Amino acid sequence: MIKPVWIKHAAQLATLASDVKGPRTKEAMSNLGLIEDGSLWIENGIIHAVGTTKELENRFSDKLHKAEIVDATNHLVTPGLVDPHTHVVYGGSREHEFEMRLKGATYMDIMNAGGGIHATTKMTREATEDELIEQATRRLDSFLSHGVTTIEGKSGYGMNLETELKQLRVMKKLQEQHMIDIVPTFMGAHAVPPEYKGREDAFVHHLIDDMLPVVAEEKLAEFNDVFCEKGVYTPRQSERILEAGKRLGLIPKIHADEIEPYGGAELAAKIGAISAEHLLKASEAGIKAMAESGTIACLLPATALYLREEAAEGRKMIDHGVAVAISTDCNPGSSPTTSMPLIMNLACISMRLTPAESLTAATYNAACAINRQEQVGSLEVGKQADIVLWNTKSYQELQYLFGVNHVKSVWKKGIKVV
Repeated sequence: MIKPVWIKHAAQLATLASDVKGPRTKEAMSNLGLIEDGSLWIENGIIHAVGTTKELENRFSDKLHKAEIVDATNHLVTPGLVDPHTHVVYGGSREHEFEMRLKGATYMDIMNAGGGIHATTKMTREATEDELIEQATRRLDSFLSHGVTTIEGKSGYGMNLETELKQLRVMKKLQEQHMIDIVPTFMGAHAVPPEYKGREDAFVHHLIDDMLPVVAEEKLAEFNDVFCEKGVYTPRQSERILEAGKRLGLIPKIHADEIEPYGGAELAAKIGAISAEHLLKASEAGIKAMAESGTIACLLPATALYLREEAAEGRKMIDHGVAVAISTDCNPGSSPTTSMPLIMNLACISMRLTPAESLTAATYNAACAINRQEQVGSLEVGKQADIVLWNTKSYQELQYLFGVNHVKSVWKKGIKVV
């Protein structure tokens, strides 16, 4: 029998609880459900009560002697962070491209020279499952140490059936072995494989006819993603791939308008994608369409920073009524980081989110972007006890002191893991 856990005397307990159902927009993104001198009671990995320390002390007075007591005096307590967009499973490394980029090469220059996604594809195809598990485990450990308790993981570094399935099966094994929850996304349409160059439509047919059905039949993914970008997949090709996935029960996501305006945000709204990712160059019409459709904008400020691009217009999107989530975009080429605290800082600095909006974007809205809001993303009765205790007194201080990992302790399903 696991001992109950009583977390008490939090300077601020940011519950993220709200009467608003579904992803938060506009003013609702600033409602953190704050409780001063806050307290949580946890049993068997589930939150059983939330309130002030006095309230829970009175309610559980006959059980206090049986509980593991955590004194959170002078500390902020929040839900475990949720990262809704990662490429966490891949082979090798691409640090040499960092120097190429500093010398002036663009993302597409590197990719067209055989680097970028193609380089990682080659290394991932060559890696064994055990090698991929070993590398990804190190990244997951780092995520956990930065307060992340749930992530989405994409395939996409195979672009052939064998390697795409290998990546997804590795994620399934990691879900069983690691404390972090991993939500899988199939992204066979991450780029056009070199062997299909000039025959892009043939690969689209192959992906739809041969790859998607196997992924769906083996239940290896919940989502289907595509890189809709000039020189990669056209909006028409992207729509065909995502609609084919929908017919097989896979929820659509879309890498949209990262390099230039290409109608990706509009397509996300049209097909009812749960989220559109990147959106650095999203048009005004695309932003308005996403607000109307309820598509979540999953913004990746570290990727913009790493590529030395202007960040997505997060402030404009929120003001237009788009629900915003944020993510590391952990990947070997354009955002090799596992620090969601840094992402929250950058969301404030480069996209003008407020500290409260940034925390909402990294917890509840991020959970909505991967369809996990009923389990994680807020501290409410009946949800998983995924919790972070921070070495700051307030959520404002957490965002103000940037570039520092303020994590003191992390609980996953009621078990202290950091």
